[in-house]
Amino acid sequence: MASYQAPLRDMRFVLNEVFQAGEEWAAMPATAELTPDLAEAILEEGARVTQAELFPLNQSGDAEGCRFEAGRVTTPKGFKEAQRTLAEGGWFGLGGNPDYAGQGLPKLLTVAFEEMLYASNASFALYPALNTGAALLLDHHASEPIKQRYLPKMYAGEWLGTMCLTEPHCGTDLGLIKTRAVPIGDERYAISGSKLWITGGEHDLVDNIVHLVLARLPDAPEGTRGISLFLVPKRKVAEDGALGDVNGVSCGGLEHKMGIKGSATCVMHFDQAQGVLIGEPHQGLATMFTMMNYERLSIGIQGLGLGEVAYQSAMDFARERLQSRAPGGARYPQQPADPILVHPDVRRMALNVRAWNEGGRAFAACVAQQLDRAKFHPDGAVRDEAEALVALLTPVAKAFLTDRGFESTVEAQQIYGGSGYCVEWGAEQYVRDARIAMIYEGTNGVQAMDLIGRKLARNRGRYLVQFVAAMREDLGERAGPDLRDSHTRISLALVLLENVTTRVLGRSEKHPDELGAAAVDYLNLLGHVAYAWMWWKMMRAAQRGLGEDGGVGERFYRTKLAVGRHYLTRMLPRIEALERQIEAGAEELMSLPEEAFYPE
Repeated sequence: MASYQAPLRDMRFVLNEVFQAGEEWAAMPATAELTPDLAEAILEEGARVTQAELFPLNQSGDAEGCRFEAGRVTTPKGFKEAQRTLAEGGWFGLGGNPDYAGQGLPKLLTVAFEEMLYASNASFALYPALNTGAALLLDHHASEPIKQRYLPKMYAGEWLGTMCLTEPHCGTDLGLIKTRAVPIGDERYAISGSKLWITGGEHDLVDNIVHLVLARLPDAPEGTRGISLFLVPKRKVAEDGALGDVNGVSCGGLEHKMGIKGSATCVMHFDQAQGVLIGEPHQGLATMFTMMNYERLSIGIQGLGLGEVAYQSAMDFARERLQSRAPGGARYPQQPADPILVHPDVRRMALNVRAWNEGGRAFAACVAQQLDRAKFHPDGAVRDEAEALVALLTPVAKAFLTDRGFESTVEAQQIYGGSGYCVEWGAEQYVRDARIAMIYEGTNGVQAMDLIGRKLARNRGRYLVQFVAAMREDLGERAGPDLRDSHTRISLALVLLENVTTRVLGRSEKHPDELGAAAVDYLNLLGHVAYAWMWWKMMRAAQRGLGEDGGVGERFYRTKLAVGRHYLTRMLPRIEALERQIEAGAEELMSLPEEAFYPE
């Protein structure tokens, strides 16, 4: 059976000893009242509620799935009660604006709760994840009356938000959307069109669903410059917040999916549905990116959470499963065979997964820290630097975390042998649930193109220069002699990244295809180096903890150092292959004519 306990010890280590969260929060007036004791209480209660309310529904929710009948969607048994419990506990408004009844907690803390949500029940987690992103967008771009009317309800979990982008004829190329918005007076619009793959588009968890819909005004120019954004509620909302009649919004059906079956993925129809404009006309895509960028980090955390629960469940299996003898002879002669963790290849898989998870946890915290600085820090120069790092690392957070999350669930499944392919152990569900994270919120290939095209080539590597400078500054801090080899490996990786970047940018000036050909490999290269930086931070903190008798214990610190060495010696060398792949360039990729790809 699958098992999950929120990794609170490692979360505390990352928060307190790697990123010095207490000092970070004290330096910013907006977060200064968040004490370490309060943060600890939130982590403890978050672990309790996700383990008690959501994890028991994970496998049953997958087996039952959502149901569609006569235009109505029913979520799996127990989801509605879990929704109510989390809403009553205030979990939907953790990072929300306090001016509208949110709790105003920093991302560096809420990112840990997001991981618990996804690890305990990825399908359920998508409902609050979309709601948080929708509320963030409204807080940034909506008028004051709209904020007053909608945000308190969304922070309370009484209403939930969605984003409606994709249409049947277009996915990533949103410039092709056909949904129309016609003014009908009193600052209202009639929205007509169809959207698909809408997470939480219809369900029975709450009384009202707040759709954020991309559509075109009658005078809209062609392409992405002609897209506007509209708030379209499932039920009309009066000025005093009271619910009115059903709006012209209906669900046309549910998608039949590989995984996340407890998440309602809907086809949505808008038939003269009344909505209001959010932001400026024809600026809808730029406005929507406020939500999309939030969701990209959130979906990255989906990969992290699933990798963690897959690892924990596999280790429970490995502890009990007896298979053959250790290579050097019986390790447990009193038993008919040894537990499978005595075998080097099983250890290789387990250490790979653990290194991805713990590196990913630190990397998610790093991006969260920069988001907090960009939002809350009183020093404008610090805010600007943080915004640059967030811009660079957001596509990496989405793509690298989800790629590694899927890789982790597959490798964890492999530890079970044949049992991992069978439903009762839960491993195969984690593989299925992790796979979608590489696709939605912009496929990982699109993230790679965003990284190398917009965040690298367009500004000639300025964001990367800041990333490298921050890393070099960190590597310059003193560490003990037993970390000297690790320091050398990470420093060489950083030089390799710089050299590859220079060569790619140089070649792309004459050959535009070079960027696309290098994009995915380059993102993976940058991701590996970013994780190496995270492991440097964690290994240095562990070394410090050993010397100062730190709070999480000697065994924890020594284990952290061992897993870090595994990453640096056996996993980071993958960057050398990535360098060679990038060096191969675009010529061979582009030499084959299109017709040669199709069967004859």
